[in-house]
Amino acid sequence: MANGWQTPVYGQKTYDRTAYDAGLRRYMQNIFNTMGAGLALSGLVAYFVGLMIDRDSSFYNPAFAAIMFSPFIWVMVIAQIGLVIFLAARINKMSLGAAQASFWLYAGMTGLVFSTLFAVYTKGSLAQVFFVTAATFGVTSLYGYVTKRDLSKLGPLLIMGAIGIMIASIVNIFLKSPALMFVYSAIGVLVFTGLTAYDTQRLKEAYDSSYDRSSMGKMVIMGALSLYLDFINLFIMLLNLMGERK
Repeated sequence: MANGWQTPVYGQKTYDRTAYDAGLRRYMQNIFNTMGAGLALSGLVAYFVGLMIDRDSSFYNPAFAAIMFSPFIWVMVIAQIGLVIFLAARINKMSLGAAQASFWLYAGMTGLVFSTLFAVYTKGSLAQVFFVTAATFGVTSLYGYVTKRDLSKLGPLLIMGAIGIMIASIVNIFLKSPALMFVYSAIGVLVFTGLTAYDTQRLKEAYDSSYDRSSMGKMVIMGALSLYLDFINLFIMLLNLMGERK
């Protein structure tokens, strides 16, 4: 419309521009708040479980540490992957409560797996890499939100890059090559930084104020999960490059 306050969006339906922008801000804030809460849960679980498997801790429990460094940890990793696939495939048929519970379960499982990092890296190193990751993620996500450049064409390339990094990291479990780890980690920083901007723009453009509460809530959960995965993977890549081992 000529006055700039009424804008046609999604076909012939007309929205009040001010109300639309306010709804978009709430939607994105809910995504980032949910993602942040998921990271907080993962961090708390990782820290308190880490106290029991860190030999330098007064809470060290040898029996529990033996369990955490047994094949059990790989069972947890496989379960995480399965949960993400299940949530992505079934979220439209799940209730909002079930989708939220699945997200919190995934965040808790990630914290359990990440607790093993406290036995490998110094606490100061983990904190430093976390803050570097947070700053990088924040700047990149802000760029994805405000840029007018269409990032959609980068999506398939970035996703292919992420798959390649996953394969390289699995191969390196057996090769144990520091050079290979450095290469895929350096590329990984670029890939997951790009995915952060891409996913932020994708989520912003997916907003539709006509969605009902349940549909919007599920969009928030899946959006939070996407950005959560970007953050976690960026953290892992930076930790490989910057982390100080004990």
